[in-house]
Amino acid sequence: MSFEKALILLELTEMARASHEGVTLKQIRDRFAVSHRTAQRMTAALEAAFPHAIHVTTDEERRNHWRIRGTTLATLALRGDRELAALDLVIGQLAGAGDRDTAFILETLRDRLLAALPERTALRTEADAEALIAAHGLLARPGPIAKFDSKTSEVISAALRGPFRLSFTYRGTKRTIEPYGILVGTRRYLVAHDPERTDGSLRRFRIDRIEDPHVLPESFSLPPDFSLARHAMLGFGSYHAPGEYQETIWRFSAVAAPHAREWRFHPEQTTSELPDGRLEVRFSASGWVEMAWHLLQWGPHVEVVAPEELKRQLEDVRTGKLEVFP
Repeated sequence: MSFEKALILLELTEMARASHEGVTLKQIRDRFAVSHRTAQRMTAALEAAFPHAIHVTTDEERRNHWRIRGTTLATLALRGDRELAALDLVIGQLAGAGDRDTAFILETLRDRLLAALPERTALRTEADAEALIAAHGLLARPGPIAKFDSKTSEVISAALRGPFRLSFTYRGTKRTIEPYGILVGTRRYLVAHDPERTDGSLRRFRIDRIEDPHVLPESFSLPPDFSLARHAMLGFGSYHAPGEYQETIWRFSAVAAPHAREWRFHPEQTTSELPDGRLEVRFSASGWVEMAWHLLQWGPHVEVVAPEELKRQLEDVRTGKLEVFP
């Protein structure tokens, strides 16, 4: 299970524990902006993770309700060595990437869950988990070293909980913004409404470049139709440029097609097999520079059909005319 999926499961757990009647599939779809099938998979994961605590009831309209009764997250103990090993592996990945803040949060969660086990069971589980961890190695993946300041993270979290307006210095300029959420990836970005933008579009601020943040005693309301998941899809990578957002079409050669079929380039991509064995991939997003960086890996085996600007930008990156670093 990925780190993001683990956090979603924990959030669903708290949601099921806090609801008196229990959560329904519709509530899960609305809360997490997922499909009906995904919501069903989430409840199945909830039942598998906490079989001793979950209660499922059916109302008069034949809707199932999932509820966790008489327990807190701290007492939802680990069930075995695989769960503990998975937590330790994720903690190791985060620490290796430089995200000590999130690693510390998961370490605290790990200790709380382990403390809920009987002492003898906890000792055996830790020993078995250490054996599993020894059989796993973490791949070294190139990428920027994440820089996280715990104070900055705490201030941003406080502003998001309000939600309250946030002031900080960014690239030497004082900003006052309305924070909407955080995007987690190679780097972390704060998605926010910047009053200085007259077009109403949202901005993404690199959290490692935010300095001297302060929560202001000024609340605001998020737009009722805003979805962080939908906003994340606007960009191919971390960067979103409203002026670049349009349909993107790539065609992979017959040689590269078997490999390209195994890739998810965008959550809402569509693919089609061409008569000559090539694979066509379509999606709508922005961030041409990041697209160009990625397409370099495919060499001459990918053709950019649209947009025309991306085709030119890819050629500029290949020839060294465009000097923009990752």
